[in-house]
Amino acid sequence: MRYVSTRGKVDSMPFKDAVMMGLANDGGLLLPEFFPVFSLGEIKDLAKLSYTDLAFKIMSLYCEGLPRQQLKEIIDRSYRTFSHPEITPIVKKDELFILELFHGPTLAFKDLALQFLGNLFEDLVKERRAKMNILGATSGDTGSAAIYGLKNKNGINIFILHPKGKVSPIQKLQMTTVTDPNVFNLAIRGTFDDGQSIVKQVFNDLEFKARHSLASINSINWARLLAQTVYYFYAWGKVYHETSAEEVCFSVPTGNFGDIFAGYIAKQMGLPICQLVIATNENNILTRFVLQGDYSLDTVRETYSPSMDIQVASNFERYLYFVYDQNPEKVRNAMDQLKEKQSISFNPKEIEKISQDFTSVSVNQDETLATIRTFYQKTGYILDPHTAVGIKAGQAAVPQDVPLICLATAHPAKFSQAVNLAIGKDPEKPPCLQGIEKKEERCVEIDAQTEAIKAFVSEHAL
Repeated sequence: MRYVSTRGKVDSMPFKDAVMMGLANDGGLLLPEFFPVFSLGEIKDLAKLSYTDLAFKIMSLYCEGLPRQQLKEIIDRSYRTFSHPEITPIVKKDELFILELFHGPTLAFKDLALQFLGNLFEDLVKERRAKMNILGATSGDTGSAAIYGLKNKNGINIFILHPKGKVSPIQKLQMTTVTDPNVFNLAIRGTFDDGQSIVKQVFNDLEFKARHSLASINSINWARLLAQTVYYFYAWGKVYHETSAEEVCFSVPTGNFGDIFAGYIAKQMGLPICQLVIATNENNILTRFVLQGDYSLDTVRETYSPSMDIQVASNFERYLYFVYDQNPEKVRNAMDQLKEKQSISFNPKEIEKISQDFTSVSVNQDETLATIRTFYQKTGYILDPHTAVGIKAGQAAVPQDVPLICLATAHPAKFSQAVNLAIGKDPEKPPCLQGIEKKEERCVEIDAQTEAIKAFVSEHAL
């Protein structure tokens, strides 16, 4: 299994090199040359496995060159930090299935990928007797999950950009209270899209990237999507055993297109998914893309679900590659058009193809709070605002006779202000959050300018 760029200007490479490269040197995103496909019988057999054994079965198909025992040890090490024995348990509430992805150390779905990637990076750095400087941007959850996955690791420094004042108070504290010497938090005066753009610009400076041994923890790194693919198979197995339904639907709150693209990968691998629902908040570029073929940038709106307050979805290019029948020239042209005109247009044939892969619903602020409120009144279960967006969208888009699995992407305690507005009380804080506001913080405020970020990285890089 080798990896290619969506833009087609770099040679194919093995798994380890793809992980270390992160963003392809031609500015594109890396993908496997093909997706292995399971039969339905094989998928039913996979459904009998524990989470870690399932992860090993799926990931080993893509990790050629990484010894199997080493992969197994990395997986076991990564998910040992989770508080629930099932890692990603399914709970049934109000006739739908909630896939809880928030039992990791930072209470968000990003832990599933970033605990794995952090341990993988540590092994590769040690193996190559190298050093690594990680640069990433976050809309809230990626930053803390990456920091917890990489803090105190030898030979690795991590630099995380977050938009000042535009993440929840708990999200901020989960980052800034980690004061390990290899962790650098940068609060940029701008939006997440500004931070994401800066990261890509820095990585596209190939001389700078090589000089400082830069690597990526954002979902532009293939290893993150690989890890996220696993929980789609795991959820399918749990629901199949309960309902005997061979087809299910998934509703996925998403802004950066990574989590939903992991579902798309699972479907390409043979998982019987009837529908993938892209659930967006008022930053609804992905909904407009799916329903109208309109991928045009707009102003970022601040919402109760800040991790989705994104306009430029970094993983979108990976899906474009398949919309354009794996034609890198078309991808390059489309990305050039996006840069020049702030939009990409699609013809009717392409829109029809997109509609076969996804549907989408946009959920506004009032609907988000109302969903948290009514769901709590019905079931006693407290949703975080991102999960509420997913549930509202899923219920609107999916027929009632098909099992609906909604991804619960964060613990409600991370967004207590929105929850309090909806139900009149704060959710109970898990032990890892108790007293966090009293801890020492370390963070640098900085302009959202590429050169300013490069200068900071140069000064503090290994």
